[in-house]
Amino acid sequence: MVAASEMVVCGEREKCWKVARCCCGLTPELMEKTTLLQVLSMKRETCDRERVGVVGGPAGAKDGKMIVLGGGEERKIEVVIMESLPNYLISEEILWKMLDLETLCTMACVSKSLRFSVDTEVLPYLASLDLSNVSIDAQALYHILSRLKSLNTLTLNCQRLDDSSLLPFLAPQIQQLNLFCCSLLSSSVLNCIGAICPFLRVLTVEFADQGSPPILFRKNVAYMLSKCRYLEDLSLKIKGTEVDSSAFQSIEISLPRSIKLLKLKPVLENNAIHLANRLRVSKSPSSSGFVLQFLSLLLDVISDRLLVAISKSLPLLVELHLEDRPDKEPSDDRDLTNDGLHFIGSCHFLTDLSLIRSRQNYQGSFKRINDMGMFLLAQTCTDLESVKLSGFSKVSDAGFASLLQSCQRLKKFEVRNAFLMSDLAFHDLIQAPCTLAEVRLLYCGLITSETVKKLAFSRSLEVLDLCGCKSVADSCLGSIACLQRLTTLNLTGADITDSGLSVIGQGNAPISHLCLRGCKRITDKGISFLLCGGGAIAQTLSSLDLGYMPGISDNGILTIATFGREITELCIRNCFHVTDLSMRALATKRWSQDRSKRLCRVDIFNCAGLSADALKLLRKPLFHGLQWIGIGKTHLTSNEDTMITEIQKERPWLTLCFNGCEMACHDGWQFHSL
Repeated sequence: MVAASEMVVCGEREKCWKVARCCCGLTPELMEKTTLLQVLSMKRETCDRERVGVVGGPAGAKDGKMIVLGGGEERKIEVVIMESLPNYLISEEILWKMLDLETLCTMACVSKSLRFSVDTEVLPYLASLDLSNVSIDAQALYHILSRLKSLNTLTLNCQRLDDSSLLPFLAPQIQQLNLFCCSLLSSSVLNCIGAICPFLRVLTVEFADQGSPPILFRKNVAYMLSKCRYLEDLSLKIKGTEVDSSAFQSIEISLPRSIKLLKLKPVLENNAIHLANRLRVSKSPSSSGFVLQFLSLLLDVISDRLLVAISKSLPLLVELHLEDRPDKEPSDDRDLTNDGLHFIGSCHFLTDLSLIRSRQNYQGSFKRINDMGMFLLAQTCTDLESVKLSGFSKVSDAGFASLLQSCQRLKKFEVRNAFLMSDLAFHDLIQAPCTLAEVRLLYCGLITSETVKKLAFSRSLEVLDLCGCKSVADSCLGSIACLQRLTTLNLTGADITDSGLSVIGQGNAPISHLCLRGCKRITDKGISFLLCGGGAIAQTLSSLDLGYMPGISDNGILTIATFGREITELCIRNCFHVTDLSMRALATKRWSQDRSKRLCRVDIFNCAGLSADALKLLRKPLFHGLQWIGIGKTHLTSNEDTMITEIQKERPWLTLCFNGCEMACHDGWQFHSL
């Protein structure tokens, strides 16, 4: 026999779940009108009457009904009255079982009881918050963080935040702090972090170069490190065109012995050698000295001397990432050679290796390394699971093949600017068990469709990046379409056609990120084949890059707006045949199809066919949910500053990029002026 009290509780519990199901059914509609940040910052707006009609009560609940208008249809949804339910049932049976923040905040708009429970019984106890995908201002940050009293992990995009707006929310209980895109933050914030957050274990800060004296930066870093004695992961980056690489000089003196992961950018080679020697560890993990396991440095030059110092001092390294940006050809005694690669073998625990020579400042490469160096590396580092190599212009198929054959546990393989690597490097790939999950072959001009067919034998493949491999054609797309774990595909500059997209559009590959940039033989017809072919991609594609494609016009964009239900990120930069008609279709994407996701990021840089009037489409209620849009070199920027100011005031969550940055300004924010 079930006790009467238990029956009452069970009845209330069932009532709660009816409400939950109803709320979840409303989520796609409410999510269009309400985002996490708007709810938390008390900037909720009433639903657009064109889209949602509310009947009675705070959420249409007074009469127990809500009318939702969508796609020309009127649907009536029963909403169970919440006010009579116990708060503990609402919290335990609904909210704490749906800890997705956007869903929680959506449900908070449905009734006063849900709102009260979210505000008092969920948000104050949340331990982690990640706002890295949107740039918020100081006022919004205050409204958000003032409600979250128990945070120990905080991740922010700080592009619009200065020192004074961040400091009030630093607290002793914070153990992980990630600050990205810090355009306005000074190095003094490090001083405050050290004083307020002594128990910090993870710290990541991306600074923009503000021309301040390096000695001041070093002083603030040293003070912070002297206070944060439990720090395990430290990542400090300074971005800019003329950053003083001496900013991290002598940092090794202050590092706590608890450090396990260290990322510094930029660092001079000599300073990096001193750092490695200072961090010399005992070969016994139980020793009381340093136990550094992960090291990532951006240098002026990678040399044999540096590799010798690292291999002798840091034998416990699990991951080693080194990148250099020389401004001239390195001398013989300050360059990486075959001998340097051989020394890496002393790090017997190494599973992840990245060696990159950037061409940002000088069109150079590792000219003193050939196949012999790769043979030595493959012979001594057989446990590698991830390899990333860039600038090895003298290494041929034999050298790269030796890595693929020797490293039996290899899951990630990336090679960039390997001008001598051809299909022969992958000739024997199908003869041995292949564990590859991520393959990136960037700007390897001799790679053709034959390599792709061989890679497709790895049924575990999730990422395939063939950016700049211009000889890849339609003939391999049938193999790609059969990869049932593939989520990311980059075919930038490939020689594919509409027929090839038809194959992908009918395939089983659940691709969520697709880049077709620079594929000049693709037209609007191909986009239709891709999204209307009945394959898996129509249900999974969330990010699509169609930049620099002359065959794309309004017809292709209309197809995306109509059938690209899951697309939230779209790049059409340098598509000259795109007009205001396309913008209007994208602006109303959520309204033209049922349960379609909103566009969050759109890149229309240098779309010359757009008129100045297209700027009006950025006004509310159009493009709801838009977080970032690149409008540089378009007629939209020729409009009056007053309208742009009004849009920015009306939509504080929206970032308008005029600088020509790639999507979301991930590598251009440091040059923005706010």
